[in-house]
Amino acid sequence: VSKTQVDIPSGTQEFPFQNLEAAVQNAYELRRLNPELPIAIHLETGDYYLEKAIQITPELNGLTITADTDAKVTLKGSQPLELQWKAFNENIQVADVDSSLNFDQLIINNEPQILARYPNYDENAQYWNGSAPDAISKERIATWNQPEGAYFHALHNGKWGGFHFEITGVNDDGTAILKGGHQNNRGSKPHDEFRMVENVFEELDSPGEWFLNVKTHKLYYWPTSGHHNLNDAKVEVAVLKDLIQVVGTLENPVKDITISGLIFKHTTRTFMETYEPLLRSDWSIYRGGVVFFEGTKNCSVLDNEFTNLGGNVIMVSKYNSGLVVKGNHIYENGASAISFVGDPSAVRSPSFNYGEFVDLKDMDTASGPKNELYPRDCIVEDNLIHRIGRIEKQTAGVEIAMAMDITVSHNSIYDVPRAGINIGDGTWGGHVLEFNDVFNTVLETHDHGSFNSWGRDRFWHPKRQIMDSITTQIPDMYTWDAVKTTIIRNNRFRCDHGWDIDLDDGSSNYHIYNNLMLNNGLKLREGFNRVAENNIMVNNSLHPHVWFANSEDVFKHNIVMNTYQDVGLQGWGKELDYNLFPNEAAMMKSQIYNRDLHSAYGDPLFENPEQLDFRVKANSPALKIGFKNFPMDEFGVQKEPLKALAKTPEVPILKAASEDTSSPVVAWLRNNLKSVDSPQEQSAYGLNSAEGVIVLRIWNASPAVKNNGIKKGDVILQADGKPVKTIQDFFKINVENTTDEMELVVMRNQSEKTITIKTN
Repeated sequence: VSKTQVDIPSGTQEFPFQNLEAAVQNAYELRRLNPELPIAIHLETGDYYLEKAIQITPELNGLTITADTDAKVTLKGSQPLELQWKAFNENIQVADVDSSLNFDQLIINNEPQILARYPNYDENAQYWNGSAPDAISKERIATWNQPEGAYFHALHNGKWGGFHFEITGVNDDGTAILKGGHQNNRGSKPHDEFRMVENVFEELDSPGEWFLNVKTHKLYYWPTSGHHNLNDAKVEVAVLKDLIQVVGTLENPVKDITISGLIFKHTTRTFMETYEPLLRSDWSIYRGGVVFFEGTKNCSVLDNEFTNLGGNVIMVSKYNSGLVVKGNHIYENGASAISFVGDPSAVRSPSFNYGEFVDLKDMDTASGPKNELYPRDCIVEDNLIHRIGRIEKQTAGVEIAMAMDITVSHNSIYDVPRAGINIGDGTWGGHVLEFNDVFNTVLETHDHGSFNSWGRDRFWHPKRQIMDSITTQIPDMYTWDAVKTTIIRNNRFRCDHGWDIDLDDGSSNYHIYNNLMLNNGLKLREGFNRVAENNIMVNNSLHPHVWFANSEDVFKHNIVMNTYQDVGLQGWGKELDYNLFPNEAAMMKSQIYNRDLHSAYGDPLFENPEQLDFRVKANSPALKIGFKNFPMDEFGVQKEPLKALAKTPEVPILKAASEDTSSPVVAWLRNNLKSVDSPQEQSAYGLNSAEGVIVLRIWNASPAVKNNGIKKGDVILQADGKPVKTIQDFFKINVENTTDEMELVVMRNQSEKTITIKTN
């Protein structure tokens, strides 16, 4: 295929086809004559505008579509326009367009422009590249001549992703009539503050903005400084939402298709398409993508570039086996990069919203998938993924839902609004996530992780008491869906607005080892059988949240740099031991609960943290408790051209205890304590000496607080008749105490008082 014009194209190098559609059509004709004929389509350099998506069915098994050697081949979902521009006012130009056109992306001289919006686009603004509480206020709407057709975008009220609406009219009270908001599976009102509106003519007020009036068929544009001579400019508009569809069936799959060396550009946005919930995860998703696979076997997407695309990039839907996505550069796109999404019919007793639950008496209790309509044995390797989720915020670099045995290896994923890698459920595990570099994540949302998972599977119930009862009765119930262990190993994660690794709501059957977490540590919320070992948590620690009494969780041979940040535990798992803490107080907090009895504390002696090398030196105390070094130079994309482009995460500033002259604040029974360590504190609390333990904050439900126990502002001077000079003294007495009660002498309101508290 070539842009060279010939009289009678036949698909030879001398007489090439002029477009990909003709080549594919010829391939179908050749296969009807000879079903075994090997066919490869080679494209020479050029921009190829598709009139509709290329359809590949089982008749084309074995087909390769590739760029010719050293060719730069671009497949576009846009249409070039020949326009006559004239002045509308001193800033804005206007041109007539064909009445059949309705588009949401304008590209001028290969640069995407900005659909007229409020507030104006700001590259440095955190949310929506500019947000404002009054985006669709009555006062603002009143200034618009044509509100219909405007798009309103807002974060979820908890910042758990985003919502998108079309304004279809105005109520009598001046408020907008909205259609949409279906893009998130955890409903809420739109966030009051983080809002943006676009596609409004009156908001066309800055260079680079544009607006299409679909009623008058006029295109308005405020040129940037580089686009003054518009009549000589290359103008394109996005008209297609997908470019290649590879579709077969379970019984007759498409096999051995290879798509390689191409550039994919300029498709329409899809946030108002039909969405479906992904079981009980927070996600809903549009089951579509620029390159779409369904009913396939052993296909490959190799060494392509995907940019300026409006929605999901690669969608792997229902039955797919052996798909390889490798060596691709995916950036500046509207939604997720690579999504594996099985069919809910493969899930036994599925529920589709956070609050739903199939009653135990009605539940299918067989393990594993119900049918074969799910992705399995697929590989995502050596890809560079960044600046995706430019429009949709409940998105990921790699999304996995209702799938099995997906390997995600050596990818660099960064600058994303939510997770870098997300696993939406426990069905059916077996995934391996290794050697990825995932950072600058959760940039526009909240309460999430660079890696995030949910496990709201059959055993999970939104009411904790009921879930406890069920899982106590059937302790292996979590294996009905999470039938295989998911492995997270040898990755580097950094998250600034959540956790580096976040296993949320019931995530079960994980083995997490040899990971470098650079900022916010590891969160394990209620679930079963998570083994976390030989990880490094820089400036942070383990966050065990609402663990089950019989969780069977294991945490050992890890380096942590803070106390455990536990919340609402009913049990401390199977084993927490042989870990390295930053100081004795942090270690002893765990030892109170008869854990970490063989753990140690001290400086881990990292080799070269300023260069992100967190191996420990030969004399490190971490090696004495069983920690083993793992490679620090194998994270992320390895393909040389992509590695040269890829960013690396920010180097953390180590928060060593020696750099802080004040005592550490330590949680005990969810109350915050610290040692008295200054004359100022001695004076403030009316103490005879600068000794004791200050109660900085209390939790009212803590056993130590109930029944007239400790109060905020108390200073503990004695415990069980022994003097308490420091937090270490207090914890040692706790460890020695074999009862559920403790007698304290506290300084309260500058008077000593004896109280008896419960410790359990």
